[in-house]
Amino acid sequence: MSNEQNKRRRKAAYIWKPEMIRALREHMDLTQRELADLLEVRQQTISEWETGLHTPHRSTQKTLSMVAERAGFSYNAQESVPADGDGVQQNGDETAERASADRQTASDA
Repeated sequence: MSNEQNKRRRKAAYIWKPEMIRALREHMDLTQRELADLLEVRQQTISEWETGLHTPHRSTQKTLSMVAERAGFSYNAQESVPADGDGVQQNGDETAERASADRQTASDA
């Protein structure tokens, strides 16, 4: 594997948009404080992520991905982003909408 391929591999982006963070938290049936405790951040930080005021650091986004995987939360959070920026990122809006629809269906039952 060439150095260029290694660099591209390390540039993998964990894409956690505000609606996906909230959808994960609701999927796990957690409050912002409970998710904050799980991730070892402040409750205000979770709120800022969910409103889009701030985004999680890359290491925290990786942790969010691992938590989501363990919780059985389906999403497309990881997309390789080449160093030159030609990669296409998925925003996960469809998954957030699906999670919201699933919650609505469950509450209607």
